Amino acid sequence: MLIRREHTDSGGLLGIWKIDESRGELLQLFPEHMRSEVVERIKAIRSERRTIEWLSTRILLLALLNKEKTTLNHTADGKPYLEDGTHHISISHTKDYAAIYLHQNHLVGIDIEIRSERVNKVARKFIGDNEYIDPSQKTVHQLLHWSAKESMFKLMEENEIHFKYHLHIHPFSPATKGIITATETKTDRNRTFKIDYEVHPDYVLTWITE
Repeated sequence: MLIRREHTDSGGLLGIWKIDESRGELLQLFPEHMRSEVVERIKAIRSERRTIEWLSTRILLLALLNKEKTTLNHTADGKPYLEDGTHHISISHTKDYAAIYLHQNHLVGIDIEIRSERVNKVARKFIGDNEYIDPSQKTVHQLLHWSAKESMFKLMEENEIHFKYHLHIHPFSPATKGIITATETKTDRNRTFKIDYEVHPDYVLTWITE
């Protein structure tokens, strides 16, 4: 079900869908004249989880834009784009949630991550030696580092980005919501970004506008 649809301060449109429906229930949410085409599209998806993600993403897109003919495609390297070119788009999935961020004029990135202790096992692979992690909020802070870097990666449209060596989070202590400052050293521009973040009971969310 749609749990969030709002315009951001930068003029983007952000939406979150809580995935608590079955495949059949999601199909019923599509307008009747679209269902046969949707059924054909999902036949090629072998994983049930991926099918649910595909359906929930398209339903969320319909809920955000109120346009039945908006077609979502992917480039050769997997980046999503809208066929009609009306908006830049970024998409993220995690357990039980799908998120989309749209903007008519600027590149965007979004990431949603379920809260889990598993991040502790892989944190050394994406957190730089000089990046600060608050020991009193270790898990959520590590998740925010990962999520912020995912959002940056999606916006940058660069290949071969290493999260640990190319994307750098400036020191901050997690709150319920705020701004993360980060710098990239993958390109000669060494751009600095401001990334919005939120911490929820079930997940963390980050998004960025160029």
